Amino acid sequence: MTRACPEKGNGAGAGSGAQVCWGAGRPPGPLQLPERRVQRGGMSLLSQGTSARPRGNGLKLRQGRVRLALRKDFFAEGAVGRWNGLPRAGGESPSLEGLKSSLGDISKSFLDLTDPDEINSYFAFNVTSALCLTATALQAFGARPGSSRMVVNISSLCAIKPFKNWALYCSGKASRDMMFQVLALEEPDVRVLNYAPGPLDTDMQLIARTKTGDPEMRQFFQSLQESGQLIDCTVSAQKLVNLLEEDTFPSGAHVDFYNV
Repeated sequence: MTRACPEKGNGAGAGSGAQVCWGAGRPPGPLQLPERRVQRGGMSLLSQGTSARPRGNGLKLRQGRVRLALRKDFFAEGAVGRWNGLPRAGGESPSLEGLKSSLGDISKSFLDLTDPDEINSYFAFNVTSALCLTATALQAFGARPGSSRMVVNISSLCAIKPFKNWALYCSGKASRDMMFQVLALEEPDVRVLNYAPGPLDTDMQLIARTKTGDPEMRQFFQSLQESGQLIDCTVSAQKLVNLLEEDTFPSGAHVDFYNV
């Protein structure tokens, strides 16, 4: 069975690790469609735009020969056009600066968040883009006999638990969890998972323990690092891959690393 699996995260943690774990040592089989790249058999189907003034999101689907007759079955002209027409915020994976955009300004408390432009920009980057990207991918790669589709939202404990100074991040994660639960309800043929990967040993954690405004929260993040409780991305990613392969979770469920 071939699976198309759009995945929405920041491109630097569990999602990237899952791409490696799922693809390592496997013959052509489940097809993953991550934000940053789609690759199978050494051939990249997404390429970084090189134009000084690129249209759309800067990551372009290339049409050509690929294994499993993907060109015929998945990457028809309509799919290519829809992907390449996505706005930049929806199609690109962020850099370290992008990770700060994913977190929001965690030096600010709730009462400091008074700039509508800052707040609207945050939700456009982290919620609007997730909705547009996923909806576009599911329209482009529609249901086919003998195929199944999965959507993985890289969630967080912050989707269900408040953290001081993390009003934007917690709100964004909670919004996305609910958004994908709605998708699961509306599209029962699409398998949907909200996966919270645990506290990963990434640059985002470094930002969390150095930039969080609340001193107690900063100490909490520092204690995770000092006590060796941060999780290697590949460990969490392997749990995610196992979840997807077992495929027994309720569609739309929020599943945490520690509950697997």
